Amino acid sequence: MRPPFRFPEDLITLERAWQQTYAELAQVPAGAGTTVLRHRLITLSGDLCTHPYWATSAAWRAGGVELRRAARTHTSAPAEGEAAA
Repeated sequence: MRPPFRFPEDLITLERAWQQTYAELAQVPAGAGTTVLRHRLITLSGDLCTHPYWATSAAWRAGGVELRRAARTHTSAPAEGEAAA
C-alpha cells in the first residue's frame, strides 16, 4: 500500500504549469523558437525542486510520482482517514 500524500495547492499548481509548458514545448516544431518555453520549464523545475514541501518530506521520489498523478487529476490525495474533497 502506498503512503498517502497531501500536497499543498501551490505545489500542485506548479506541477500542472510544468506539465502544460512541457506539452506546449513538445508541440513546437524544431527551430521555431522554443527559448521562452524552455526558460519557463527550467524556472518551473527549479520552483518545484526547491518548494518548501520537499524540505519536510524524505520521500521525494515517491512524492514526485504522486505529485504528477495529483496534478493530472487536479486534486491532492487525501490523508489517511480523510474524505476526498
